[in-house]
Amino acid sequence: MIPEIDPAGFSAWREEALAAQPASLPVVLDVREPWELQTASVRADGFTLVHMPMREVPARMAELQAAHGADHPIACLCHHGMRSLHVAQYLHENGFTQVVNVHGGIEAWSQQVDPSIPSY
Repeated sequence: MIPEIDPAGFSAWREEALAAQPASLPVVLDVREPWELQTASVRADGFTLVHMPMREVPARMAELQAAHGADHPIACLCHHGMRSLHVAQYLHENGFTQVVNVHGGIEAWSQQVDPSIPSY
């Protein structure tokens, strides 16, 4: 089972990840489509933001591993948390060990963390 975090708990997860691996920022893997990113997006603050639509993940998984490593903390994000949960599970099944899902997605992020992010 993939661990899930609420957006309100993201900062605590980020701080734990930074304490465990202080040399590099944790990753938020946004798996939404490009049009969704234009509509609403999080701002990278104490993490690296990587945009990779869900359909591209299998073809780009080696890129993610080469850039960050399979043991790097990754939080998967989508609109409501379902696509990102599937991606997190896929990454875990393919050797990524520090993957979590952002429960509720960017919609919950807008409600719990940054109300300036529009709902769609």
